[in-house]
Amino acid sequence: MNYEDRVAKRAKSIEISTIRYFFNMVKDVPDAISLTIGEPDFVTPKHIIDAAYASLLEGKTGYTVNAGLIELRQEISKYLKRSCDVEYKPDGEILVTIGATEAIYIALNTLVEDGDEVLIPEPSFVAYDPCTKLAGGKSVFVPTYEKDNFVLKADVLEKYVTDRSKVLILPYPNNPTGAVMPYEEMVKLAEVVLKYDLLVVTDEIYSELVYDGFKHVSFASLPGMWKRTVLINGFSKSYAMTGWRLGYIAAPEYFVKHMTKIHQYDVTSASTQSQYAGLEAMKNGGNDIKFMREKYDERRKFLYDSLIDMGFECFEPKGAFYIFPSIKKTGLTSAEFAKRLLYEAKVAVVPGSAFGEHGEGHVRMAYATSMDNLKESVKRMEKFLRNFK
Repeated sequence: MNYEDRVAKRAKSIEISTIRYFFNMVKDVPDAISLTIGEPDFVTPKHIIDAAYASLLEGKTGYTVNAGLIELRQEISKYLKRSCDVEYKPDGEILVTIGATEAIYIALNTLVEDGDEVLIPEPSFVAYDPCTKLAGGKSVFVPTYEKDNFVLKADVLEKYVTDRSKVLILPYPNNPTGAVMPYEEMVKLAEVVLKYDLLVVTDEIYSELVYDGFKHVSFASLPGMWKRTVLINGFSKSYAMTGWRLGYIAAPEYFVKHMTKIHQYDVTSASTQSQYAGLEAMKNGGNDIKFMREKYDERRKFLYDSLIDMGFECFEPKGAFYIFPSIKKTGLTSAEFAKRLLYEAKVAVVPGSAFGEHGEGHVRMAYATSMDNLKESVKRMEKFLRNFK
């Protein structure tokens, strides 16, 4: 008997991310510089680590309630009011999760029935499609275009809405493109959402990493949108806490009470020590965010200017820590370009095709690495590009 035949179809329907494939390839190339993984190169700030350590010494090693420490939820509530002008009650409208990815999984498994369509802007983060499939839904990929700075346009979205459409995912600031969503475009999307009675899941994990004076606006703050929006955020990117696995959902209680049940039977609760670290980050981590954002901004400007000087076609990203240049002029596919760049120039990037069909023709470069690494990467890429002149 082939026991793999007994594996559920939903599990078989998803694939390991191409990003992980290219990340692993780097290990086989000595002295390669990786611009692949979207992870801060900073260590979690010491005062945050100390808070987690203190909780251990104080014997706080048991479970928390499923929804998370009430003190943490209170701080999250204050933060969302302060930063996004949206109000959520700590008790009932906020759920602490194991990273934003678990939050996405919970949200879609709560909102999506078998056969429901989930509208996903593309290129996009690789987890949305698998989480949709595991919830029994159907992913409908809505293209965004470089000419629009990869902003989801309302008129394009409307073309993909059907009578089976139920959820729209809004991932801005965006991974992999670095795009941000201007307020005026968000208002137009809200009109489409109202017209077709859609629910909205916003992935705002990069909300603190915006540049050139851009002001992030949460979709839930728009008139009429709070009651139909599930806001997802977390600590990984803003506070350099990827390994702590800590995120959260903020949504109306009629959503959160059902999400909490899935969370309860999925993971019970987020790590107690991670929650105490998150509590410290929320209370006293503002300067850490500012410091890291300024460093990312320096790297963003350097890499963007360097790519333009090298002849890449590239829009200037205003959020996250990614840049998404076009490589179409080389005549290579994004996977071919990424492989050759790795083996010939020892610089690792992610092919745009990893983020969906509409990412083809581009590669993602993460500037969440040192300036020295970026400068050396640019030198290597300049030499590599001579092959195409």
